[in-house]
This record gives sequence, C-alpha cells and structure tokens, in this order.
Amino acid sequence: MELTLREARPDDHEAVAAFTRETWPDREFDDYLPDVYPDWVEGEDRYTPLVEVEGDVAGIAQCVVLSEDEAWCQGMRVDPEHRGEGVARELTGALFEWARERGALVARNMVFSWNAPSLGLSRTVGFDPTTEFRWAQPAPDAGAEPDLAVTDDPNAAWRAWTASDARGRLEGLALDLEESWALSELTRADLRRAADETSVLAVCDDGLRAMSYRVRDYEREGEEGAERWAVYGVGAWNDLPAARALLAAVARDAAAIDADRTRVLIPETPRFVSDVAALRTRVSEEPDFVLSADLTADRTRR
Repeated sequence: MELTLREARPDDHEAVAAFTRETWPDREFDDYLPDVYPDWVEGEDRYTPLVEVEGDVAGIAQCVVLSEDEAWCQGMRVDPEHRGEGVARELTGALFEWARERGALVARNMVFSWNAPSLGLSRTVGFDPTTEFRWAQPAPDAGAEPDLAVTDDPNAAWRAWTASDARGRLEGLALDLEESWALSELTRADLRRAADETSVLAVCDDGLRAMSYRVRDYEREGEEGAERWAVYGVGAWNDLPAARALLAAVARDAAAIDADRTRVLIPETPRFVSDVAALRTRVSEEPDFVLSADLTADRTRR
C-alpha cells in the first residue's frame, strides 16, 4: 500500500480530529490533539509530518527541539483503520531524520504505562526504556508552613538536585520549561530561569535536602468548572521530613498564584511514592514511561 509523507497543514484539522477524538475510548479523558492542533502545526522549531494512505490522512506525529542535542517526539497517532501498514515507522523515521539535521543526538517520548500498544510500537521503531515517574498532587494551601528552612536560591536547588537520588532515578530529566509535558535534562540555567520567571524551592535545613521548581500554570475545565493548575518540574528529597517541608512549600507557592490543583513530577520508586502517600498527599494512580532513541545511528528496528 502506497504511503505519502508530507507536512501537516491547518486545513488537515478535521481529518486528524476525526480519528483522534476517540484515541482512548475506555479512559475518562479525551485526546488533547484535536484541541491543540491549530497551534500545533503553526508553532516554531517543530516538525509535524503526516502520512496519507491512498489520499486519506492515516497518521500524524510531531518532533520538537528542546536543547542543542535533545529532541522530543509526541502526538504519534495512527488511524485504527490503517494500523499495521507501516504508518508509524514512516512517521518515526521522518521525525528522527529531522531531529538529526538539527543536531539532536537523542530523541525521547512519553507513553502512559497502561498504553501497551503504544509502548510496543515505541520499542519497535527505535525507542528504549529510560525512566518512569508519577505525579504528587499536594493541595494548594496559603497557610502551609514548612517545618524546615526553605530558600528560593537556584544554586541551592541545583546542588540539592545534583546530590539527590531522584536525579539518578530520572536520568537527569525533569519537565522542560518551554514545551508542555516534555522532559529534558535539567540544568543550572533552567533553575536560574525558573527563579526569575516562576519559582524555585530548596529545603536547606541542616544541609540541602530537597528541591523543586514551578514550570508553569494553566487553566482547564474540570468537573466543577475551570481549574487553575500549578505544575512543578520535579520533586527531589533525601528523607521524609524534607519531603514534608518541600510539599508544604509547594502547597504554599501554588496558593500564592491562586492555583486550585498541582502536579509535581516524582520518580516512580517505592520510596518516593510511599513518602508522598505517608504524608497523606494525593499521588497519581499510574506511572508514565519515558523512552529514548539514540540518534547517532539509524536504530529504527526492522
């Protein structure tokens, strides 16, 4: 069957939405792609290839450059009627080539842990397992009082990060400051930028013991109307008291921007997840997986 690869255009919106509205029919949430598509295809520093099969739109994906050598692949969708026809392989090959041409040495993606078909597809087209994480969700609380000292010094946060077990567990990755829901290697410069633009938190009582930083905030419709979310790029701590102080600092910081809910990325390990649970803080029910492809060689599996 003949496949045609081309860049997605604004007028492809309805054709793409037609097969992505029911991407996860058994889940309580809808695919975001139909809503973001107009902005998606017009953004800068990104590539959005589309595959047609005999004139019909059959699949779409996107690649974004995050740093000098990191790329992020997202939004891989294939029309169920065209699965098994090589659409995903065609798209992935195009994403990898585009990223290589811009100097990327690694491309990553994220897949829900429950999405076995997409996990299998990612492995087939060249991605390998890298790390996994969950979301801690402390409730915003203007009255929260950390019982350990907390500073907004980005250098202190950096030192806490570099010494943390979380950094190793996450392979140095945290939420990117630019691209929503993408992970990139956290740098000292990122924390300095966050200190200027959002907020940085470091627990520094009897040593540097925990850190986090706010990536962004946004509004979305919830069950009771619009909700403001505050999103934190990572939560790292050395012990349970430090975790308690950090999550209290996050709760207070989120309340300061009138957030209704929070997300804090944490490593998917028994210790980090159980620490959050021990503090009676909400944690997401299932982890998310991050996978990586080495772009220094053509590793697309046959």
